[in-house]
Amino acid sequence: MPPSTPVNSSKRIGWVVNGTYGFGAVAYGIKDNGFAYLLLLFYGTVVGLEPALVGTALLIALIFDAFSDPVVGYWSDNMRSRWGRRHPFMYAAAIPAALCYSLLWQPPEWTEGELFVYLVVLAILIRTLITFYETPSSALMPELTADYDERTSIQAWRSFFGWAGGAGMAVFTYGFLLVPTETYPVGILNRDGYETYGTIAAVVMLIAILVSALGTHHRIGALAQPPPRAQKSLLSAVGEVLDTLRDKSFLALFISTIAGAAASGLTAALAFLMLTYFWGFSSEEIYYWTALVVVSAVLGLMIAPWASKRWGKKNAAIRLGVIAFILQPLPVVCRLFGWMPENGDPLLFPILATVNTIDLGLIIAMQSILYSMLADLVEHTEVRTGRRSEGVFFSALTFIRKTNQGIGAFMAGLILQAVALPRDVPPAQVPAASLTQMGSLLVSAQWILWGIMLAALAFYRLDRRQHEANLATIEARDRDSD
Repeated sequence: MPPSTPVNSSKRIGWVVNGTYGFGAVAYGIKDNGFAYLLLLFYGTVVGLEPALVGTALLIALIFDAFSDPVVGYWSDNMRSRWGRRHPFMYAAAIPAALCYSLLWQPPEWTEGELFVYLVVLAILIRTLITFYETPSSALMPELTADYDERTSIQAWRSFFGWAGGAGMAVFTYGFLLVPTETYPVGILNRDGYETYGTIAAVVMLIAILVSALGTHHRIGALAQPPPRAQKSLLSAVGEVLDTLRDKSFLALFISTIAGAAASGLTAALAFLMLTYFWGFSSEEIYYWTALVVVSAVLGLMIAPWASKRWGKKNAAIRLGVIAFILQPLPVVCRLFGWMPENGDPLLFPILATVNTIDLGLIIAMQSILYSMLADLVEHTEVRTGRRSEGVFFSALTFIRKTNQGIGAFMAGLILQAVALPRDVPPAQVPAASLTQMGSLLVSAQWILWGIMLAALAFYRLDRRQHEANLATIEARDRDSD
């Protein structure tokens, strides 16, 4: 059997591997949540670095990501070692990623220019090190099993741990670390709390990465190994990557995922403004709102495998997307038409929290199915090219997931610019016209992005029958080469 083919790809992996592999997503969830919700607040408000400089630092790190993701993906596809293709990267990233993340929240007392450099360097290091872990780790999923349905189940667990880990750390941080003290009367300005958060988060990230790597280590012998290759030039390597990614179904999935990520990023970027100003929720209600993300993650874990098996991956993703597309903007639309309880009404929070929890659960389930659909492209492309390129495929997905913050924040900035929301004004005194405009623009943008996502997804062509045919073709090729 050629070394490029997984030995036990059809054998079910069991709950231990399923759980330990999925638990590794906690590391990415914590990092993603910290960068999305805490970093700008910490450096821009607590440390005192100009917010524009913080945004610039994150943009610079994002540009480096555009190069590191495909490089690491291609590198891991072609790595030959006694620990396989993926695990050397996962082990190598563990301690440096945790150490850098901890240092990110312990900036020295430097000048603004020096702090900017400090932030840029650490942001680049953290994003790159997370790439060294997340891309090979994500690419491991198609190698663990070739089963059409089990791939969705594995990815559902991974999505569950990613969302639950990020939300759980956020709830812990807001509830126990960013609290008022004698030194810091305002909880979100508690610098010591951020430093403690950085240390705890780094330890949890380290544990998650090592648990995932060690929990799948015994499977290395059953995973794919690349065949010996001649040394390639940079131009040849780039050509090989582009040839791998030119599949039409991949392009459909790529465009769909970008639009979906942008919609999620936009919604997240405006979440706290909408909760505070549009709906008038208290800090306590927002705290419970964040905690309910864990419930959404559980819903996603249950829905994704069921929907995928019942309808097939493409149809399941489209159906879940349509329902989520209707649910997400529904409360805002109802408010614009005067069909929702007024702010302060005791019914408002339960209604919105229920709708959001279900909607987010559907989105998490849909994302799990989309990632599983990407995994099926591995064999589809292998039939055409003779190469297994999991790392290349998942590097594209990793980069999209990282950029959704930037795309969403950019669109959110345009909306806030148009709305001209007044500063330093209590929520109750914000003009109703500004809130109406913000809600209208948000819903319109969500509709456009979700529409693009679902339209692009319609062009994905790979289904269960085609996947099984691809596996049969590869198996026959392997027999002929023996």
